[in-house]
Amino acid sequence: MFLTLKKGATKSQLEHLRKKINGLGFRAHISKGAKKIVVGVIGENAILVRDTFESMEIVDFITPISKPYKLASREFKKEDTIINVNGIKIGGKQIVVMAGPCSVEKKDLLIKIAREIKKAGARILRGGAFKPRTSPYSFQGLGEKGLKYLAAAKKITGLSIVTEAMTIEQVKIVEKYSDIIQIGARNVQNFDLLKAVGKSRKPVLLKRGIATTVKEFLMSAEYIMSQGNCNIILCERGIRTFEQSTRFTLDLNAVPVIKRLSHLPIIIDPSHGTGVRDYVAPLSKAAIAVGADGLMIEVHSKPEEALSDGPQSLLPKDFFSLMEELKKVAYAVGREI
Repeated sequence: MFLTLKKGATKSQLEHLRKKINGLGFRAHISKGAKKIVVGVIGENAILVRDTFESMEIVDFITPISKPYKLASREFKKEDTIINVNGIKIGGKQIVVMAGPCSVEKKDLLIKIAREIKKAGARILRGGAFKPRTSPYSFQGLGEKGLKYLAAAKKITGLSIVTEAMTIEQVKIVEKYSDIIQIGARNVQNFDLLKAVGKSRKPVLLKRGIATTVKEFLMSAEYIMSQGNCNIILCERGIRTFEQSTRFTLDLNAVPVIKRLSHLPIIIDPSHGTGVRDYVAPLSKAAIAVGADGLMIEVHSKPEEALSDGPQSLLPKDFFSLMEELKKVAYAVGREI
């Protein structure tokens, strides 16, 4: 349940309420909006102590939350959450584009790509230093060396960085170099890892699993939020269906569905969603049309030489052209890039 507080609630009253919630064995999550303060009482059977809070002067009214994902639900927070990454606001009017190679390979190549995507209008550089691969014989990433290359690219271009942590042990080192910690599709229900990034103060980009329902996806976000980190960007990147003409089936339905159920921003990854370079552009446009808050697009100067996912990576010149087209789509739906 959540408690909507009366206007003019003082800091001492709020602290007293927080201690009361914790003393009853629950967790307090405080959300300060422009006009009101809402306090979530998080825990199993919290509704059973409703009478305790109804008698408190600070509490205006109490609302039960029917969804199993409490903090991520639109019931808990009506207004959209906007994630601020070094001044880049994800979830607002501007559509934020993240781009770069699937894997960090060579320092000079990464910097070259970073410069090209920035010139085209991308705001965040993506690139994997740790790579979860289906085959144990495939390129697994450069590890910390790759993270250092990303940091060098950031220093030169000013682009913020998003990269993946695959294990609990990797969270601290990724946190050191990255502005956003990515949790990949394979780890969407790795609950110990979700709790670990939940203790981080860095924003988390959470990718949907290939067989994860929207409810399960939001429950994974709830794991992160339950640990105190509510800066979560959801990412739809395709689900597995019977269709074999594309790598996965990009579920654009997820955008309006999640927008209705949750206040968290959601972006689309059309590169992994299709696995086919020719389909990235049309689905990027479609993603903006249905209300996505951003895109994650793979770009590589020499896709034929890429160590991973070359067939779905755009050439820089094609990415530049796509960005120009996306500006028109964004304008048509009242947004901007």
